Amino acid sequence: MSAKIKLNAASGGGSFSLQAPSSSANNRVMTLPDTADGTILTTTNPKAGNIIQVVSQTSGSQATISSTGSFASTGLEATITPTSSSNKILIQVNSPMTGFAGGSGSQQGSLKVYRGGASGSSVESSTNGLSLQHGEPNTYSDAKILFLDSPSTTSATTYTVMMSRRAGDSTYSFNRNGQQIASLVLSEVAA
Repeated sequence: MSAKIKLNAASGGGSFSLQAPSSSANNRVMTLPDTADGTILTTTNPKAGNIIQVVSQTSGSQATISSTGSFASTGLEATITPTSSSNKILIQVNSPMTGFAGGSGSQQGSLKVYRGGASGSSVESSTNGLSLQHGEPNTYSDAKILFLDSPSTTSATTYTVMMSRRAGDSTYSFNRNGQQIASLVLSEVAA
C-alpha cells in the first residue's frame, strides 16, 4: 500500500507548505504517531503548562537592612518578556546563606518579590513576604521562594528580590558575607 498525503481545506482557506532543509547534509525525518491524531505545537501555540522560556540571574553580593517594616532591594533581579499576556511566570529564588548579624535574642527577616523592579509592587500581599526566616544572631537559614505570578502583559517585566528585617535588634543580611551564590530563575509557563 502506498503512503498518501491528504490536505483538508480549512474554512478560512489558508495554505500549508513543507520546506526541506537548506543543505542535503541536513536530512530530517518527521514521524507521525500510529495511535492517535494530534496537534503540532509551536512557540506561538504551546501546550498548557509547557515552559516557553527561562531567564536566570545570580548574585554573590551581600545586602543588609537594619530598619524594620520596609522592604529594600537585595540587588538580585531579572527581566523576562512574556510571549502571551495569559501566560504565567514561575518565580524561583534560592539564597543559601541568609543570616542575622549582631544583636541579641531572636531575629526575623523576610523576602518578597516585586514585579516592576524595586519601585514596583509585591507579587503577593503577605506582610511577611514569601519567605520568613527566624533565628538567633549570627545564624543562617536557607531562603527559598517558589511562586506562580500572572503579570498579564507581553512587555518586558523585571522581578526584584526584596528583603526586610521583621523583628529583633540586629541587621538582616541577604546572602550573608557573599560566601555563596543566590539565584533568581524566571520561567514562562504556557496558559
